[in-house]
Amino acid sequence: MPLEFPNLTVVNHPLIQHKLTWMRSRDTHTDGFRKLLREVSQLLAYEATRALPTALISIETPVAPMHSPVISGKKLCLVSILRAGNGMLEGFLDILPLARVGHIGMARDPQTLYPTEYLFKVPADIAERQVLVVDPMLATGHSAAAALTRLKEAGASQIHLITLLAAPEGVRHLLETHPDVPLFTAALDSHLNEHGYIVPGLGDAGDRLYGT
Repeated sequence: MPLEFPNLTVVNHPLIQHKLTWMRSRDTHTDGFRKLLREVSQLLAYEATRALPTALISIETPVAPMHSPVISGKKLCLVSILRAGNGMLEGFLDILPLARVGHIGMARDPQTLYPTEYLFKVPADIAERQVLVVDPMLATGHSAAAALTRLKEAGASQIHLITLLAAPEGVRHLLETHPDVPLFTAALDSHLNEHGYIVPGLGDAGDRLYGT
């Protein structure tokens, strides 16, 4: 956790960093990028759910009865920020298949770099759930901040944001606007360029994910 960003956890696991390197490479094609994003998302899901509460239940193994832990507390909801968030959503659902799913559509204006919402679809009981928001790129942070605001307006109070890459500008914006939301990322990159892209980054995650 960089001292400047107390809300940030950078997951430096060697497997994640290895796979991220190949995702960054311009020589990695769409099918490889998609597969790697799903795999990295599964690994990030482990870290983001590390603090989930558990409770003991009684079971019987083939050998003996025992008390063993299961996840307890609030049920989970995964929220994808479209469109690139869906690439991470698949990996999270591999690990958390019983979670409910929501979608938030945010289109970033290429001139102002500010988002416009075009879709908001979440479970009706989201106020009773722990919410994990997934979006591969945290650049300016404006889209993520707007999505978090909408989730809070819908009643969500326990929210985590998980990204693949983050820029300091985006992390700083989230710390200012949503200091209560923990952020997990595989890498904190250098900066944003004049077009709002993360440097060194990996390009446009949605374009690389879908080949468009």
